[in-house]
Amino acid sequence: MSAEKTPDLRRLAERVLRIEAEAILGLIAKLDERFERAVELLRACAGRVIVTGMGKSGLIGRKIAATLASTGTPAYFLHPAEGVHGDLGMVARGDVVLALSNSGETDEVLAILPPLKRLGVPILLLTGNPTSSLARQCEVVLDVSVPEEACPMNLAPTSSTTAALAAGDALALALLELRGLRPEDYAALHPRGSLGWRALFRVADLMLTGDAVPVVPENAPLREVIVEMTRKRKGMTTVIDGAGRLVGVITDGDLRRLHLTGKSIDDLSAGEVTSREPKTIRADDLAAKALEVMETWQITSLVIVDPGRRPVGLIHMHDILRAKIV
Repeated sequence: MSAEKTPDLRRLAERVLRIEAEAILGLIAKLDERFERAVELLRACAGRVIVTGMGKSGLIGRKIAATLASTGTPAYFLHPAEGVHGDLGMVARGDVVLALSNSGETDEVLAILPPLKRLGVPILLLTGNPTSSLARQCEVVLDVSVPEEACPMNLAPTSSTTAALAAGDALALALLELRGLRPEDYAALHPRGSLGWRALFRVADLMLTGDAVPVVPENAPLREVIVEMTRKRKGMTTVIDGAGRLVGVITDGDLRRLHLTGKSIDDLSAGEVTSREPKTIRADDLAAKALEVMETWQITSLVIVDPGRRPVGLIHMHDILRAKIV
């Protein structure tokens, strides 16, 4: 192929991405009471959400089922062709069916409608044809039609499958919000892998306590501060007042900067050197949050304080990294 005939691959890719992005954005204008009814239908499901679809729609359906299941909504995928050969046995009263069909005329999906109707199972349909045969038989219909496919021949399912996938994500995450799913709930569904680890660990699980926490009173001579920091080997120490409340912290960096000023350490106390109003965190906060604070403020340690602002622990970035939070 000559250089003159080589296609502009970046331009082709840009066209695909733009068309698919516009397909998703086009769904926003279609958000109405039908979406709210769809979410409520799924939320009220006493059984499981059975997702079904054929071909490319089926592949998208599998992902939607996986997203629902991982965000607290029990869901399974039913292949419609297998459904008419016995797999419909997985559907029971109390379930809800979420069907995908861009044309709304998919024979295999139409074939499983009669037994679903006999079970009294409500059907939610994602389709590009809201006046189709399937749409007329479903309790809730969401229009996910797109102006064109990203395929240059306007044939291969591309924009339509992207739009359906995005609509499925919108349903799943709306349900997540309504159910009040917490990070620890999400972690319970992902017990292995970084997502689970990030959500499971709290500051209390990793923090140093007791004598491991460097502490000096604010009237302590600076030499005693250096001794405490050297003994505890944390690169810092907390500074407390007479009532045991946190006054501030002193770090190795503070001591280096003090040395550059030429001041004598024999003439200074901890309270005169401490950095006041240090960043703190609660024991029940997620360790991932502690790491975020450290990275935002470019520090390596956080003090954990009780409601009376007395230091009860210390968490270091290395403690979080060893726990595989990232």
